[in-house]
Amino acid sequence: MPLPGMKRLRHAGLALLGYAVLVVVAMIPPGAPLRGKGGSIVQSPVLTGIAVVLAMAFLLVGAVYGRAVGTVRTGRDIPDHMAKGLREMAPILVLFFAISQFLAHFKWTGVGEVMAIRGADLLKSAGITGPVAFLGVLAVCTLINLLVTSGSAQWALVGPVFVPMFMLLDIPPEVTQAVYRIADSCTNAATPMSAYFVMTLGVIQRYRRSAGIGTLLSLTLPLCLVMLVTWTLLFYAWWALGIPLGPGVPVR
Repeated sequence: MPLPGMKRLRHAGLALLGYAVLVVVAMIPPGAPLRGKGGSIVQSPVLTGIAVVLAMAFLLVGAVYGRAVGTVRTGRDIPDHMAKGLREMAPILVLFFAISQFLAHFKWTGVGEVMAIRGADLLKSAGITGPVAFLGVLAVCTLINLLVTSGSAQWALVGPVFVPMFMLLDIPPEVTQAVYRIADSCTNAATPMSAYFVMTLGVIQRYRRSAGIGTLLSLTLPLCLVMLVTWTLLFYAWWALGIPLGPGVPVR
C-alpha cells in the first residue's frame, strides 16, 4: 500500500543512508573487504568502480521509493522502469557509439601528433602569439562542442592536438586546458546533441505542447553567449595579470 506524505522520501533517504554506511564499513576499517591492494583506499574497488557503486545506490533508492509510492510492486517492475528510461536515451547512445568509433580511429592513425607539429610550425611562421591563438582554440572548440557534447570525448579529440601544439609555442598545457574548458562549457545548453537539452525540451513540452527546439534555443542561446564572452574576458584579464592557475602553474 502506498505510503502517505513525507514518509516516502524518508524511506528512500534511510535506504540511501544505510547503503552509504554499509559501503563505508566495508571500506574504511583496516582489513575491510573493499580495501584495495595493500590496504589502499584510493585504489579500492569502491573508487575504481565508482560507477557500479553509484548505480547500485540509485537502484536501491529508486526501488524503495517506487515501493513507497506504489509504482514498484514486484521485482519485475524494476527492469520495466529501467527500460523505459533508456528508451528515451537510445538516439543519444547511438550517436555516442559513432563518436567513440571516430575517436578510436583518430588515436590509432596518430594524426593528432602530425596536426600538432604542422600547426605549431604554421603559427610560428605566421607570427601568431598567445592571445590570438587562444581565440582560435575558443572558436574551434566552441563549434566542436555543438556536435560532441561529452567533455572527455572532446578533450580526447582536441587535447592531443592543441596541448603539444601550444607547448611548442611555450604555452603551458594548463593554459590550453583552461581555454578549452571555457569553450567546452558555455554552449552545452544550446546544442540539441546534448542529452540534457533533449530532457529539458521534454519537460517544457509537458506544459507547452507547441514548444520545439527553437523555443528552447531562444531561451538558452543568449545565456550561452553571455557566459562565453564573460569567461573569455575573465581569462584574458587573468592571463594579462600573470596570475598563476595553481601552485607551481604559471599562466605564461
